[in-house]
Amino acid sequence: MIRSMTAFAAGERSTEWGTLSGELRAVNHRFLELGLRLPDELRAFEAQLRERVAARVSRGKLDLVLRLRAAAGGDALQVDEALIERLSTLATGLDAKFPQLRVQFTDVLQFPGVLQTRGVDGEALKQQALALLDAVLDDFIAAREREGGKLAAVIAERAEAIANIAAEVRTLVPQIRTGQRQKLEARLADLGQPIEPGRLEQELVIWLQKLDVDEELDRLDSHLTELRRILKGGKEPVGRRLDFLLQEFNREANTLGSKSVDARTSNAAVELKVLIDQIREQIQNIE
Repeated sequence: MIRSMTAFAAGERSTEWGTLSGELRAVNHRFLELGLRLPDELRAFEAQLRERVAARVSRGKLDLVLRLRAAAGGDALQVDEALIERLSTLATGLDAKFPQLRVQFTDVLQFPGVLQTRGVDGEALKQQALALLDAVLDDFIAAREREGGKLAAVIAERAEAIANIAAEVRTLVPQIRTGQRQKLEARLADLGQPIEPGRLEQELVIWLQKLDVDEELDRLDSHLTELRRILKGGKEPVGRRLDFLLQEFNREANTLGSKSVDARTSNAAVELKVLIDQIREQIQNIE
C-alpha cells in the first residue's frame, strides 16, 4: 500500500489526572524529522515517545503535540497544616524581638511546602501517553494510506499513458526506417556518381544503428513493469525507490529524443518527459 507523507490525526484519552490529548501532523521531507511539544509531566519520556513514532513512520517532517488538561478539581491546592502550625509557633516566639514585623497571608502561602498539589504518577501517565500515541498513529497511518491510494491511482494513469506512447513509437519505427532508407537513396542518387555494390546497405546499416531505439523502448517497458509492481506492493516505504526509478525513465526519454530523426518520435519524447515529470511531482509526497 502506497502511503502519502502528508497526514493529520488527533485523539484524547481520559486519565485520573485529567484529559490527555494528542495531535500528529506531517508534511513532505526526505528523512524522518520529529518535533515534540510535551507537558512537563511527560518530558522525561521524550525518547520513548520518539522511538514509538520512528518504529511506524520512516519519512516526513512530523509534529507531535501532547497536552494534559487537568480534571475539574484535580489540581486543587492543599495546605500543609502541620507546617503552618510550626510557622505560627516560630512567629509567636519571634514576635517580642520583632514587634514591628508584620507577615501577610500571601507571604505565608509562598513559603516552600505550604501549598501542595496532587502528585502525578509519571510511569502510569507514560503508559497512558503511549496508548494514546498508538491510537493516534493508527489513524495517522490510515490517513496516509488513503491519500497514498489516490496518489497511486494518478501515477498508474500516467504510467498507462507512457506505455501507450512507447507502443506507438514501436509501430512508427519500421516506417521511420523505411523513410530514412528512401531519403538516403535519394541523396545518393542526387550525387550522380555510381555506387559501389553493397555500399548503400553498409551506409544504411551504420545510419540506422545510430537511430535504433529498440533498446530504450525495451528498458522503458521493463521500468513500467517495475513501477506497476511497486504500486501493488506491500506496506514498506517506496518513495526513494520510485524516485530512483523515475531517473531511469527520464534517461530513456532523453535518449529517445536525442536519437530522433522524425517529428513524431521527437513529440513522443517530449510527451514522455511531461508524464515523467508529473509522476515525479506525485512521488515527492510518497513515504
